[in-house]
Amino acid sequence: MADPTVTAMANKLAEDCIAVQEKTGEDRLFMELGAVLGASSQTLEEAFLTAVRTRMAEKQGRQFLARKLKAFEADQG
Repeated sequence: MADPTVTAMANKLAEDCIAVQEKTGEDRLFMELGAVLGASSQTLEEAFLTAVRTRMAEKQGRQFLARKLKAFEADQG
């Protein structure tokens, strides 16, 4: 189990990084930040990358569901 402090730091960094990515359009910024973190702490790097990827996956999942619902509703007339 990861250290709760590391998890909290990784979660905050993930949220901040995603916000900057969305604002700047740099969709791979999280990989650059991960490399910066990994130079000092592989533990924080791994926790950060996991936090980013799960948030990005959730967003993609929600977009998929929204598209499916929209298509269904359009078919229903």
